[in-house]
Amino acid sequence: MPTVKRATALTAFFTGLVVAISGPQARADIDPGGSGSETQVDADADDQTLSTTAGGIVYDRSKNGKGSKAGPVAPAGNWTPPPCYYAPALTPAQLQKKLEPIWEAESTGSEWDLSQRNRYVNGEPYKDFNKEKTGDGYWWDSFIPEGGAGVPGALDCQKPYFWVDKGDPPPADTPEAVTPEILAQLAYAEIRVPDTEVTLAPAETTKVNLPTWAWLDETDFKPVSVTASVPVLNIEATATAEPVSLKIDPGTKDAETYPASGACPIKDGKIGEPYAKGKSKEDPPCGVKYLRSSGDGSYPLKATITWKISWTGTGVNEPQNLPDGEFGADQQVVVEEVQSINR
Repeated sequence: MPTVKRATALTAFFTGLVVAISGPQARADIDPGGSGSETQVDADADDQTLSTTAGGIVYDRSKNGKGSKAGPVAPAGNWTPPPCYYAPALTPAQLQKKLEPIWEAESTGSEWDLSQRNRYVNGEPYKDFNKEKTGDGYWWDSFIPEGGAGVPGALDCQKPYFWVDKGDPPPADTPEAVTPEILAQLAYAEIRVPDTEVTLAPAETTKVNLPTWAWLDETDFKPVSVTASVPVLNIEATATAEPVSLKIDPGTKDAETYPASGACPIKDGKIGEPYAKGKSKEDPPCGVKYLRSSGDGSYPLKATITWKISWTGTGVNEPQNLPDGEFGADQQVVVEEVQSINR
């Protein structure tokens, strides 16, 4: 499962990011070199441990797209998944085990260490790491999805560890606190869809002015989905991607597409129609006609599938729309200079 890194100034510093952060926003209450995991946190057997999934997100990818050429969709517009989020991370004993060695090392300065001891030990506002509430809640921390350290907004989640009782909502000033909707957006980023190489007739080599039929096997293009959950909060969300159309780009202006828009709709679960003997005089429902030879080279025909993406989750039974996504691939087509041919 993917790992996550805490969205903190010190983590950013020690991972080589150049970030200028000063004043109370600088997080010195965490292990500067540490990183969490979306699927587990360190714990001792006697810590009244959170679930092994606490502090992060569990992904069920069993219904995701398969294959070596499967890949993520490109969202329409400027939409991006959340660059950081807050989630339950530690029990009282685990927080004590993490912070006390930092204070004892005196690497963050006595004044800062004292402020942190006051915050988590001396009752300003927490006392003794909230041990009296062990089992009744969790310390929450900030996380960055894997690969997102350089994404704008990744370091926006700068709140120090904060406590949330079981069943209570996180503080109102933490809009990045994990919710089913945030889970849906993170699941969106995990969606993988199958390769979009279309079947062509004629295959690979076609002729000038000869309609080339294009289609995709309906068994290869079915809805795919990813479910993201935080078990300790009993919340989850499933993002589902459903193919809706195929866009053909011939790779040259010297071509015509069928239909003229180049957008082939899905009909009866199929994109396009396989060529069959006897259809040589028909225009294909999905395809291309090249008007000029590719010479000694080839044209990079690109087939792009548009996927409609929606989500359901805890408390949300009716599908809610997320931005459409696209995924495409190039394939080389050789076009020979032959004006007429019999099939």
